[in-house]
Amino acid sequence: MPDLLAASGFPARRLRRLRRTPALRRLVAQTTLAVDDLVAPLFVADGLDAPRPVGSLPGVSQHTVDSLVVEVRRLAALGVPGVILFPLPVTGDKDATGSAALSPDGITRRAIGAVRDAVGDDLVVMADCCLDEFTDHGHCGIVDPVTGDVDNDATVELYADLAVVQASAGAHVIAPSGMMDGQVAAIRAALDSAGHAEAAVLAYAAKYASALYGPFREAADVTIAGGGNRKGYQQDPRNGREALAEVALDVAEGADMVMVKPALTYLDVVADVRALVDVPVAAYHVSGEYAMVKAAAERGWIDGPAVALEQITSVKRAGADFVLTYFAGELAEALHD
Repeated sequence: MPDLLAASGFPARRLRRLRRTPALRRLVAQTTLAVDDLVAPLFVADGLDAPRPVGSLPGVSQHTVDSLVVEVRRLAALGVPGVILFPLPVTGDKDATGSAALSPDGITRRAIGAVRDAVGDDLVVMADCCLDEFTDHGHCGIVDPVTGDVDNDATVELYADLAVVQASAGAHVIAPSGMMDGQVAAIRAALDSAGHAEAAVLAYAAKYASALYGPFREAADVTIAGGGNRKGYQQDPRNGREALAEVALDVAEGADMVMVKPALTYLDVVADVRALVDVPVAAYHVSGEYAMVKAAAERGWIDGPAVALEQITSVKRAGADFVLTYFAGELAEALHD
């Protein structure tokens, strides 16, 4: 019997030949990660005199408006095409309805306006449309005092108002993240009625009730009252088909783009969503995913930059058109080298 491994056309040997040199590997690579694929999440806090580092997110800070502008200019110079802003109020300004988010002179308007003034249309400014950072109970909307549940319809009305505030301040993209039923339709209608038909909507369409959000909650100064959770309105990690139904609903309501969050533990969902819809698909490589890489690298257990590149490339390979990641600046620098 002939030695199949010795045959020049044997598939295994052919594949190995195509891995032989760096140039060959680049030539036949199926997935290429570029700076254009990255969006940087940024926190900006009211009442700070200087940036405040986030302990569980090494390299990430709560910015002042001034330091936010400096960081956005740096990212734009690196070629990063977009940022998503998470404005944070002074703790004393939090209340049951998150009213500080809509304040005419509040941190939402000031942060978005400052970034747009600094970079204009050279960088896409996305605004997270949610209220958890602004509520004193830590939920994403208004809580019914009788049931203790989030009042979906009352919350959606606030999201619509907040979206108009964000678009009026200059946001190119409104990104509703609260996972309320009907939020995309309400936001789209409000934007159009207010003269902001050009503002796009990036729906957090498949957002899971994940255990990977801990560092984000430190960064955003969010604590859910009474040790509660968001399992009643975010998706169950055990479910995949549910995500596809949520995505289809958001697209039908007018979403211009959809997101899967988290990214790495839901690569199957990213791939399924990519196969389902024709609109751009984003994935959010969340705070816990970032923090685990940083912690292991700090202990010398892994090559942090190499793992970061591998992880974000895998998200794109699964089907994401772009990735929201706290590694955006680091990866942009590395990809320029």
